[in-house]
Amino acid sequence: MRCSIISSSGQVLASGQLFLQEDEEGDLRFSFRSDRGRVVEGGKIDANGDLTSASQELFRQFSRDWGVTGITLTAQART
Repeated sequence: MRCSIISSSGQVLASGQLFLQEDEEGDLRFSFRSDRGRVVEGGKIDANGDLTSASQELFRQFSRDWGVTGITLTAQART
């Protein structure tokens, strides 16, 4: 899924893809890979497949990495 990370001022911070990655313990994480190759690791996906806590951790990581708050993620599905 293509997406863009946008600051509260409207600046596009990065464009890339959301994806699932397996960590060292075998757990799946909800993460982001920018078009420039930067990977932002999100939280672990719950056993029932719920992405709520995983996506909240991903947004916290976006804020830490780019030093901004009020981040918006826009997504566009490829058809």
